[in-house]
Amino acid sequence: MVKAVVGEETRLQLAEDRLSRSSLPAQVGLVIGKLSSTLDRGFVFDLVPTPQNDAGQPACSVMEAAKDDKRKGPKSKSQATDTSSLIIDKDWVAEHARQVSRMLVGGMNVVGIYVWASEASFKNSALVLCQTIKGVAEAASMLEADLDERLLIHICYSPRRWTCRNCTLSSNVTSNSLRPCDFKMGRVLTSLQTFKCLYNFDLRLPIYCESASNSQTLSDILRHRISVYAKELRSAKALIDGNLVVDAETCTTDGLHEVELLQPFMKDTYIEACSQKDIVGVLVFTGSVCSFAHLNSKEPISQAVADIKGDIIRSLQSRLDILCDEADGGLGPSNNGNRESSNEASSEKPVSQLVLHSLRKVCNLAFPRRVFVPWLMGTYVCDYLQPSETFEVVKDHCVELMSMEPPNDTSTILEPEAEAPIAITGSFWDLVVPFSSSIEKSKENPKVVDAQKAVKSNNIKFIAAVFVLILSIIFGYRVRPCY
Repeated sequence: MVKAVVGEETRLQLAEDRLSRSSLPAQVGLVIGKLSSTLDRGFVFDLVPTPQNDAGQPACSVMEAAKDDKRKGPKSKSQATDTSSLIIDKDWVAEHARQVSRMLVGGMNVVGIYVWASEASFKNSALVLCQTIKGVAEAASMLEADLDERLLIHICYSPRRWTCRNCTLSSNVTSNSLRPCDFKMGRVLTSLQTFKCLYNFDLRLPIYCESASNSQTLSDILRHRISVYAKELRSAKALIDGNLVVDAETCTTDGLHEVELLQPFMKDTYIEACSQKDIVGVLVFTGSVCSFAHLNSKEPISQAVADIKGDIIRSLQSRLDILCDEADGGLGPSNNGNRESSNEASSEKPVSQLVLHSLRKVCNLAFPRRVFVPWLMGTYVCDYLQPSETFEVVKDHCVELMSMEPPNDTSTILEPEAEAPIAITGSFWDLVVPFSSSIEKSKENPKVVDAQKAVKSNNIKFIAAVFVLILSIIFGYRVRPCY
């Protein structure tokens, strides 16, 4: 349980000044930071206000108490209590949290909400605040299963003070779920250390017949496999700057630290599928993921490895969610491969919603690529771009979602992923036997043509060597001298 919280004083003071100048009666937003189970402490990096909803209404407002009729007579001071309360658009705040969590890298999460309100309206709204926190936790979940708590920061303007409460998540949250915890401001961002990992993966997933499985759309198969892969990735060993990670060690050096993950040999379901009769195809999921993680100097270095692993999985899930969101909105990417005329009806669907066992040709789904934008004091946030999108989309997201200044110089935006993840479906034997579909694959990947040329060249050299050997034997036999 988090017993103490430290907030970055430079960012929190800026937030307080911004709120005091706004003359708003109430505001709600997200708390960006980290909850450390090993230290029993929470770290707050910044406060991000929730923007207005689609109708142009604020996410939080104050409902004033009904005025008493004058005929009832004046009330004494002890009876004159303020019964105003907060009205919060809980669904909109949760949606904001969902989209912001996609932009955060390892070691950073949406750890709760903050509210700018009077003392009376805050006390009268304990239940709605707990419900809002629960919605945010569900929309921006953390991979750490043992973290069943979030933060609620109250910035009171009458009188001016900061308080922090710990909200325990349960099936039925109540006002009793809030418990006070120590809160202070200090230097948090300057003590962060940065870790980077470029992780390559190549997964082959069998596509079963219709009767063998009910989850045969591309998005369903990928989502299930990513969740399974998250469990497998936990067992991977790590090298940081070339040294094997020891759990209890802390990182004492500054600068960027390079992380390399060593994946153990696992039982391959793709190989097992070769002997099964209900396999109609194979889904190849391959690419590279660049991950950043920020670690507090007091945390063990093993936490940076866990944050890197969690960021890799969250990045894959976020990209798939983006494709599914666009598909639900009618903007899903179309198939880059060819289909038979009998499948023209299915071409109307986005690729992520296709039923794979009904396909007869190759189907490609390119994932969005990940870019990184400088944020606060050497830290980064990220965004995802479709092939047709430009950096202008990144700038808009930074302003709308993170309430930050967009980068004026696009050269500061990092694009470390040379090849974004891609999912390719194909017939089983086309993907089992190399180069059996050389014509189609050469169009998709020029490297296949080079590989085929290399194989042919090696075959010619081998035949020539055998031919020379045979000639030498025959020639040696004929010229053998007799004694």
